[in-house]
Amino acid sequence: MTIAKINDIDMYYEEHGDPNAEPLLLIMGFAMSATAWGLQIPALDKRYRVIAFDNRGVGRTTQAGGPYNIPQMAADAAALLDHLGIDSAHIVGASMGGMIAQEFAIRYPSRVRGLVLVCTTPGGPHSAGYDAMMAQSAEGLALTDLSAMMTPEGIKEGMDRLFTAEFQARPSPAAIQMGIAGMMHPQTLVGMKGQLAAIRAHDTYDRLPKIAAPTLVIAGDADTFVDAANSPVLANRIPGAKLIMLPGQKHGFTAEKPDETNAAILDFLAQAKWQSARVEKQSLWSRLFGRRVA
Repeated sequence: MTIAKINDIDMYYEEHGDPNAEPLLLIMGFAMSATAWGLQIPALDKRYRVIAFDNRGVGRTTQAGGPYNIPQMAADAAALLDHLGIDSAHIVGASMGGMIAQEFAIRYPSRVRGLVLVCTTPGGPHSAGYDAMMAQSAEGLALTDLSAMMTPEGIKEGMDRLFTAEFQARPSPAAIQMGIAGMMHPQTLVGMKGQLAAIRAHDTYDRLPKIAAPTLVIAGDADTFVDAANSPVLANRIPGAKLIMLPGQKHGFTAEKPDETNAAILDFLAQAKWQSARVEKQSLWSRLFGRRVA
């Protein structure tokens, strides 16, 4: 658990797994710290050098006044890799973190070995649920006190959009523990508004075909927090992307169905590693002999 000076902020990050393994960078979503990866890290760090961090505006990282923007947050992620001496990594981003991951892959293509976009959106007017997201984020920007969001009705609405009724009735002990840990590092009002401004301005729709990395798009097909229809849009716009839609799952499926989520990510990244090695081999043979290798 470390704090580093990254661009204009003090960023909290942590590393897990073998430091000599392939690096994998986890980018979390709106209002959530690195603790929200708590059910993924123990599976991922068996194969990868896993780096998780708190975005600007949340958790143990600087929560300075905004507005922030997604390119700025992608630059934070790139600077963290620089700080760690990592040239390229697998990138996994969830929700707002998926927005950051898209921008990262577009701006720093040579630094992405494999890309996983979890319950996210391309943003902009082409995205599904765009008007609702704009209205909801405007309500958040108008708040003067975070306690206004913490009414019993507001909490129940949030839980219903994150998890199925079955999971709410019988949450796993690991998910409960992760939730409690996350509450130890709450988001401030200025941090929340900074991140909301970034989400509102996000739009990669026209630039998605520029993404060259092997890409997995995964979401719950019952997600209304970030409309599930955005995931097929992402998969169709990104060349060669693979799409997985989890039946009946909502926005919090990484906590509700961690085994399925982790297996999908690990299987995909193993394939991405093979694809990258094959492309590198083809490139080498092409340079040496002027032809492709099967």
